[in-house]
Amino acid sequence: MEQEFTCVYTCTQQYEAFLIEGLLRDNGIEATVMNKRDSSYLIGYAEVYVKAEDKEKALEIINNRESLRED
Repeated sequence: MEQEFTCVYTCTQQYEAFLIEGLLRDNGIEATVMNKRDSSYLIGYAEVYVKAEDKEKALEIINNRESLRED
């Protein structure tokens, strides 16, 4: 049976994607980073993917993190 994955976060800095990946993993969500940046010109972005069934929980965790950063 094939798993369906969905993107829950996009950013221009790869380190930021890895921070989000770690945050989600710490909360029990399997996550992976897809690097879509060109290595020569450093343009593009990185995306964080989770299983479709974990999307809502992942977005909630990410949004809570973002709201804490704004305070």
